Amino acid sequence: MKFKVFIFFLFSIYLSAQDMLPKGFVYVESFIPSIKVDLRYTGTHNFIGIPIDGYNREVVILTESATMALKKVQDELEDYNLSILVYDAYRPQRAVDHFVRWARDLNDTINKQYYYPNVPKNELFKREYIASHSRHSKGSTLDITLVDKNTCEPLDMGTPYDFFGNQSWVTYQELTTQQLANRMLLQTIMRKYGFMHYPQEWWHFTLRDEPFPNTYFDFIVE
Repeated sequence: MKFKVFIFFLFSIYLSAQDMLPKGFVYVESFIPSIKVDLRYTGTHNFIGIPIDGYNREVVILTESATMALKKVQDELEDYNLSILVYDAYRPQRAVDHFVRWARDLNDTINKQYYYPNVPKNELFKREYIASHSRHSKGSTLDITLVDKNTCEPLDMGTPYDFFGNQSWVTYQELTTQQLANRMLLQTIMRKYGFMHYPQEWWHFTLRDEPFPNTYFDFIVE
């Protein structure tokens, strides 16, 4: 009896948390418990170097449609002893606004050497690394890599996440054979289950039939 009460209590907590999200959105880990998470914008390990506005907790939020497609990806990766690692998923508009303010402050170049060594900061908008709106805010876009399922060691993709430069482009070929193979595996399996890539970022994918193509959401990640 006590066990049944405990399970009911946990389910009630889940429903209460789910009610906090707009209709059509879910907590990804509730549907894909094996997924790995390193939500970079909740902490300091990102190109700005501080927690980003709107990220209050390290939880992955996506539309239900994107989550169900992603679950198919994760299920197939089991055959390779691999897992998805999520760097970012749904992103509030206030976080995008934070990026824009940072990009306009040309004096703040603390992390330039690691994230954009060959791109002048005043060209980040022109080269479309920073924009005033992001598909992430529509809820069906995510940034991911692949990791060993047991050790969580990321596969070598040739650049770090959020590296602004040609080396991150999907078509970039000046990589090792293994790096190219790792990128090809990621691209192939994501396309197989309905995701489109972004040409300038090997880690960035959007569900092809996203349910909210014209809406930029701004609810907090918590």
